[in-house]
Amino acid sequence: MATLHPGDPAPDFTAQAHNGEQVRLADHRGKNVVVLYFYPMDGAPVCTKEACGFRDAYEEFTKLGAVVIGVSADSPERHRAFAASRALPFLLLSDKDGSLRKAFQVPKTLGILPSRVTYVIDNQGVIRHVFSALFSGQQHVAEALRIVRTILGESEEPDTARVRSQIRRENHENPGNGQP
Repeated sequence: MATLHPGDPAPDFTAQAHNGEQVRLADHRGKNVVVLYFYPMDGAPVCTKEACGFRDAYEEFTKLGAVVIGVSADSPERHRAFAASRALPFLLLSDKDGSLRKAFQVPKTLGILPSRVTYVIDNQGVIRHVFSALFSGQQHVAEALRIVRTILGESEEPDTARVRSQIRRENHENPGNGQP
């Protein structure tokens, strides 16, 4: 499967969020940078750490004018429960039929496990960064924040440094724990 790269236009989509809202990528064009992150499943250890990392950095993303959206094959009902249990302030999209993964050319690891890929899409709908690391959910947060700051011409703030420090600490405490 070919992959999307920085400089490629992001495929437009409409998908249902956990709160029932229909989300269209085109609605953010001209307004927001979009951090669109694909993850294997709600509740898996690394997926939970990643979601909580985006939650903890959410205020920083919103101050920069960025929107965070998570995508997995989980149902809207499962997303609602996951978002409520972890107090996630951003939208989770249900991709039960895999159409979003296919449109964004998100590969499967070992041909079976959904990969973890984050796309940072500028306010013109162009992919500016693609990051893929199945077992480093927190690193997706730091990478996305760094790229959003770069796109908007901001320097790294203490919150970004805090996220990076937290990632180093977690990687040191749990090297290669093998959990998606």
